[in-house]
Amino acid sequence: MSSSTTQPRPQREQWSGQLGFLMAAIGSAIGLGNIWRFPGVAYTNGGGAFMVPYIIALLAAGLPVLFLDYALGHRFRGSAPTVFRRLSRRFEWLGWWQVFISFVIMTYYAVVVGWSLAYTVFSVTLAWGDDAGSFFYSYIGLAEEPTFAFVPILSVIAPLVLVWVFGIITVARGVAKGVEKANRIFLPLLVVMFLVLVVRALLLPGATDGLNALFTPQWGALGNYEVWLAAFGQIFFSLSVGFGIMLTYASYLKPRSNLVGTGLTAAFANSSFEILAGIGVFATLGFMAHVKNVGVADLEGITGVGLSFVTFPTVISQMPGGALFGVLFFGSFSMAGLTSFISILQVVAPAVAEKTGWSVPRATVVAGVSSAVLSVVLFATTTGLYTLDVVDAYINNIGVVGSTIIMCVGIGWVLRRTSQLQRHLNLVSETRQVGWWWRILISFVVPVVLGYMFFQAVGSYAADGYGYGGSFEAVFGWGMLLLGAVLSVVFSLVKWRTPVDDFQPIDLDVLEGVK
Repeated sequence: MSSSTTQPRPQREQWSGQLGFLMAAIGSAIGLGNIWRFPGVAYTNGGGAFMVPYIIALLAAGLPVLFLDYALGHRFRGSAPTVFRRLSRRFEWLGWWQVFISFVIMTYYAVVVGWSLAYTVFSVTLAWGDDAGSFFYSYIGLAEEPTFAFVPILSVIAPLVLVWVFGIITVARGVAKGVEKANRIFLPLLVVMFLVLVVRALLLPGATDGLNALFTPQWGALGNYEVWLAAFGQIFFSLSVGFGIMLTYASYLKPRSNLVGTGLTAAFANSSFEILAGIGVFATLGFMAHVKNVGVADLEGITGVGLSFVTFPTVISQMPGGALFGVLFFGSFSMAGLTSFISILQVVAPAVAEKTGWSVPRATVVAGVSSAVLSVVLFATTTGLYTLDVVDAYINNIGVVGSTIIMCVGIGWVLRRTSQLQRHLNLVSETRQVGWWWRILISFVVPVVLGYMFFQAVGSYAADGYGYGGSFEAVFGWGMLLLGAVLSVVFSLVKWRTPVDDFQPIDLDVLEGVK
């Protein structure tokens, strides 16, 4: 490109060090899904036996794709579209597809974080009273029918605005001064608060019954393929891989960085927190079953929105010191959400900045305000919960899974870059730990397993829908995916305003000489 149409490439920001990156990576991975999704998924898919496919999924798919994200971001040093263009112009659209996925996810993710902030305040007075379910559905103004209606709910919009202001300011301040600093504050607070919450939950009457319900192995479940698919789905949902987050984060690392060691630490920290969350949640559910004099299996709302905003408030109202427990739970829930939220925005803002030549603060404001408006229009309304449920299902089960499949097949089979990326991982890390097995997993195992999940989801949604009716899902499910595909192609055709094609990656021969 001629110099008259492009801006000089600005010096790329960097994390202050390996620890700053590690805390940001862990902060991104530990999010809402760890607390409200993992316990229920484990419970309904074999209990203690679920840990077998869960660990296998972590080792066979989660870690390999995490390493792939790290290698791509660190070697080609840019946002997702920049990285995939430098990898091959044919794949720039995939980078924009990942940006679109992140853009959509942050529009509804912010809403759930806003709910949790509001409930942190509600916990002080136990505002939901004796009927947490009615209170929640009244708070979000839920309509009776899942048909889109733009009737904004001011009580939802108020905390939502706070979430967006925090996210935009944090990302606009930059990687080291904004994202890293926020994680250095929120992540330790999250861990301490959640540990206190878990200890308190373990001391409740009936806690042991809850833990027995969660961890008692149902070995027969291991013969059910759906349990294995649930394990792989949980790993990809919680590790933040396959849609640009870890790729973007790794691009800010210094040339000599311990990618392999950091990846292992981040992945196992994430899984450890999920297990901790399972202990805390099911100890609390055991108490609820004890109070109601029923079995844990007879309780409703053991996962998702119902767990966090109906079941838990109900329990909190019935336990000694419930207000403090509520503040701890929703406070830690909010912090987990905020650290993940800024990581999603961090995918979108640099991509816009690099494509347009804008500064990162300007790109962050434009992308953030645009998504914030959509948050209000789509999800802070009387039909927002229905829209959120559909968009989340389609964008994760089809969009994210499809993105990961194409990334693995494209790099492993079309471009044949796995050997180069394996060498990069080993040479920049402290030890050579990634072997031939990584290439096999990326090129064969991950595409096969995720391909099966992808076609199962597509077939199920096409034949039976997701439970909301054809026209509603056609717009917010299939329509959202189609819009993303079109925009990905359009953005890849737009001219770059910063130079991206004259980039030289790290010279691996020089690194090998140093080794």
